[in-house]
Amino acid sequence: MRDPARFKVLCCGRRWGKSTLALNACLEAIGQGAQVVWYVAPTFRMVDLHWRTLRRHLRGRFPGTLHQAQRRAVFATGAEIAFRSADNPDHLRGVGLDYLVVDEAAFLPDGAAVWGEALRPALADRRGRALIISTPKGRNFFHQLWLRGRDPQQGEWAAFRYPTASNPYIAAGEVAAARAELPQRIFEQEFEAAFLDDGGAVFRGVRQAAVATPTAPYPGRFVIGVDWAKREDYTVFVVLDTLAQTVVAVERFNQIDYTLQTQRLQALCAAWAPVAVQAEQNSIGEPLLEQLQRDGLPVRGFKTTAGSKAKVIEQLALALEQGALRLPPNEVLLAELEAYTLEPTRGGSFRYSAPPGLHDDTVMALALAWDARDAVIAGSLAEWF
Repeated sequence: MRDPARFKVLCCGRRWGKSTLALNACLEAIGQGAQVVWYVAPTFRMVDLHWRTLRRHLRGRFPGTLHQAQRRAVFATGAEIAFRSADNPDHLRGVGLDYLVVDEAAFLPDGAAVWGEALRPALADRRGRALIISTPKGRNFFHQLWLRGRDPQQGEWAAFRYPTASNPYIAAGEVAAARAELPQRIFEQEFEAAFLDDGGAVFRGVRQAAVATPTAPYPGRFVIGVDWAKREDYTVFVVLDTLAQTVVAVERFNQIDYTLQTQRLQALCAAWAPVAVQAEQNSIGEPLLEQLQRDGLPVRGFKTTAGSKAKVIEQLALALEQGALRLPPNEVLLAELEAYTLEPTRGGSFRYSAPPGLHDDTVMALALAWDARDAVIAGSLAEWF
């Protein structure tokens, strides 16, 4: 904060405190005479989160007016801090700024255009300053700005990078536990603030794992992961050999009713005699699962939440990274794994998902199969049923 650079780029690990620092920077700018200060984030939910943090901090001792509907803090002097979303970049035009914070800049939709066409021009006439902060997401627009800040020839720019562990309020044991539990790539990006070539991609070693050879059915060693769909998405069945740790079959189809889907699952179970079938439960509900169980299938429902999904995805990512899982040369499966990413939510947190317009059905079915495999190896199947 003491650096005199006009434009500062701050790359930090998760929970480092960069948003708290940025809110303090906005207040400090007002104290130094700034009249128009903006805090910009990728989504409205993120904007609202930071607005509520500032409002809570100022409550009862704010010399001015807090405008909830407009997300603006207007001081008695007429100076203001306004919170804006980059959901619609055109709404960021037309205002001159004295100070600007861009939060989670690596996750801005079309960040280069938002910065170059809307935000940077807003700083021109008033010689405004900017603080651009984010956790990295590959070598994208935010990485380019960070490199500019590292270039000694760019006199108005400065760049800084801090890992999560440099926050003294984060217990060292938490970082150590994350290092042990998370795939290396995810830990490096999210906790060490590393700029990685594969960006937000979750899975490493996908192509190297595509060495599976045909396997004959053998009772007692297979599990099946099921991700259901009916219309736009695809229903996927993944059969996994728990001993060889190899995907032996993938079935993928859409736009057929659930009766035919369950019949196909029954046929697959007849062929492979799985010891367990783990099926995504949210989209079909209890009745269909109960019917499958009455039909004699060893089915367990998986309730998808942000936490449960993160758990099975991270288990699968770790298995691929360590070379513990072999995949077939199924191009749809390989492509969905390679495209799978970590994205910000409108609520200000992060989630695992396919990029917009793409599918992740094979990824989820595989993750459910691998989770079922873990239960088989641990001998905990009895707890399922």
